[in-house]
Amino acid sequence: MHVGAKKLATLGVLAAFSVLLIVLGAIIETSTLFFICGASFCVGIAIREWGVCYGFSFLVATTLVGLLVAPNKMYCVTFAGMGIYLCFAEILWNKFGNKKVLLWCGKYIAFNLMYIPTLIFLPQLLIAKEMPNSFLFIAWGAGQLGLFIYDKAHDYFQIFVWNKLRKYLLK
Repeated sequence: MHVGAKKLATLGVLAAFSVLLIVLGAIIETSTLFFICGASFCVGIAIREWGVCYGFSFLVATTLVGLLVAPNKMYCVTFAGMGIYLCFAEILWNKFGNKKVLLWCGKYIAFNLMYIPTLIFLPQLLIAKEMPNSFLFIAWGAGQLGLFIYDKAHDYFQIFVWNKLRKYLLK
């Protein structure tokens, strides 16, 4: 595949913007999740514009640069998890686009393959305090709701925000 200089430059700008959002998430602690989600939306742009391979490469490069410059390295792990989810979601969209039930089942399976092991083996990544095991079910349910909101926000961003911006950035 051939990516032109303009597209490559656009990927570079998106990567810089993505890393900036990750760093801002570490600086403005009250909006960390908002900034990390915004950074992962840049991964979604790369995937939609240039395919899953370029999107995954973009994710790897942005995560590595984020690990170098972000003060809180765990935010880069969260960003990488969100980006991996978007890669899986796009692959599922290409395979099951018109079959909504299969698409959503696949998205939840992909999410839970990452989320449940994190919840069981590394709960301190998600919850700062020591919690009883019964709380893990509440955290699991909250994660499912969070995935739904994140996925809908990403779709909204792609359809309404990126489609308006792309004509100015990708002429």
